Amino acid sequence: MKFAILFAVFAVAAARDAYNKAPAYSAPAYSAPAYKAPSYSAPSYKAPAYSSPAYSTPAYSAPAYSAPEEYPAQPYSFSYNVKDETSYNDFIHSENTDGKVTTGSYRVALPDGRTQIVSYKADSYGYTADVKYEGEANYPEYKQSEYKANAYSTPSYKAPIYTTPAPAYKAPVYTTSAPAYKATAYTTSAPAYKAPEYKAPTYVAPTYKAPAYSAPAYKAPQYKTPAYTAPAYKASVYTTTAYPKY
Repeated sequence: MKFAILFAVFAVAAARDAYNKAPAYSAPAYSAPAYKAPSYSAPSYKAPAYSSPAYSTPAYSAPAYSAPEEYPAQPYSFSYNVKDETSYNDFIHSENTDGKVTTGSYRVALPDGRTQIVSYKADSYGYTADVKYEGEANYPEYKQSEYKANAYSTPSYKAPIYTTPAPAYKAPVYTTSAPAYKATAYTTSAPAYKAPEYKAPTYVAPTYKAPAYSAPAYKAPQYKTPAYTAPAYKASVYTTTAYPKY
């Protein structure tokens, strides 16, 4: 029993010594981050695909032909005449029908002086005409016209007469007085010449100021080891129980 108690005391002491020992910390290794340049890939362009439109040939249907509607013949009648002496027109025309048989006549004054009379009839058997003439044809006698050429007289030409008059010469009249000559008056003073003043332009050379470039200061991060405080260990107090004596 005593041996067990001693063993427990030594175990607790060993555990307290192991627990009171501060742990060892090693500073972490800091490595600068590696910069990787981004890679850009050229965009791929895909041409759109166009499909040819499909055309369908329109269907045309032949037009349907229908015969014109036939109407029964209607009865009618008319009559008119023209007489114009200026244009030598003398014309009469009349016609009537009952829808089946058509009859009519017309009179025309011909250029030879006769009058042509035509009576006609048209029915289901065809067209028949009866032509008559009134009067006698008159044709004027042709007379050849006599042409007489115009008589032209020869023009008489009168030659011009030239005279040879002697030219009249008039000798010039000279005067004995010499012309008055007036000399030009010159001044002895030469004109004052003033040279133009030339002012050279002021040239200012441009000043170039190089930009001040300061390299960025790189400060390595500082690693501070955290302070470790060992926890206070309080050993347990064991009391020995007094066993009763038997």
